[in-house]
Amino acid sequence: MTTTGLQHPTPPRRAFARARGLAAAALFVLAGCAAAQDKSAMVIKGQDGWLFGGWGSLTQVNEAGIDRSVQLVAQARDLLAARNIRLEVLLLPDKVHFYADKLPAGRSMSPAVQQRYALILGKLQKAGVSTFDDLAVLKAVEDSGRNVFYRTDQHWTQDAADATAQATADLIGKSVPQLEGQPGSGTPLGALTKERRYGDLAELFLTPDEKKQIGREVYTVRRQAESQGLIDDAPAPVHVTGHSMVQPYFGFPQKLSNLLDRPVSLNWKPGNIGPWVMLLEYLESPAFRQKPPQVLVWQMFEPNFEQGPDAAGLWDNASVMPSDTWTQRVRSALAK
Repeated sequence: MTTTGLQHPTPPRRAFARARGLAAAALFVLAGCAAAQDKSAMVIKGQDGWLFGGWGSLTQVNEAGIDRSVQLVAQARDLLAARNIRLEVLLLPDKVHFYADKLPAGRSMSPAVQQRYALILGKLQKAGVSTFDDLAVLKAVEDSGRNVFYRTDQHWTQDAADATAQATADLIGKSVPQLEGQPGSGTPLGALTKERRYGDLAELFLTPDEKKQIGREVYTVRRQAESQGLIDDAPAPVHVTGHSMVQPYFGFPQKLSNLLDRPVSLNWKPGNIGPWVMLLEYLESPAFRQKPPQVLVWQMFEPNFEQGPDAAGLWDNASVMPSDTWTQRVRSALAK
């Protein structure tokens, strides 16, 4: 796996650093919410010690916003296709789908929010955007008795990341049967190890007494294989762009590379930066200009999919721009 950090490199030796995941979470939550909000309003304290981010709606769905985002994604798909680059959209579902029974008494998902993932997925597919049902993939993980998300963290487990990597690899295999590069150049997988720490939601939003009461939890992470550094500089026919869910700490890009048997490059930043600027960051980078990929995996997130590039107050201020400006920058980057 090669990591295209662009403005903030993530060397493989540091990919599993605990601080990396916590810093990403901190920026995602703190910058993505109004500064005037009380910290306690940013986390939903559920039953049995389960925590959920408090910045997404459990009751309302902005279908008009979803339609606008689908249109922008379809435009990007067409512009990439003109450069012979296949776009695969990885739509990750909200944590609450899997643990709605852990919400506090009196809090629940509305029927509209329960169907939000299917609504977005259906609109993407109707627009001809290549994607897959990751909610179904992760429900299968849940049904097998494994956790999909950590109890006190907004991020997914190794099992969930691995299952999604498999589904992504399957989709790429059907779309682009022959990837460039040499067999045997994928990322070798290191051994699994355990880490005990507080989840990011507990670390950021609970008082010391609340943290002590809720406790640490055990994270399963994959160490870097000893031979990984030997292939990190190989050209990557597949690139992943997204937020902290796809950072190397949680294992998705390494597993995808291993399954494809090819290098996978990556650029990611905290979720408050937003998917729109993350795509631009890569398309406008020297790495893209020097060696465009065959396949671009664009990771997006169900709860904020309805928010376009112009969503002031949600994205980092420097990331906000009119939708027309965003489209023009994509067009310009792909014309070079």
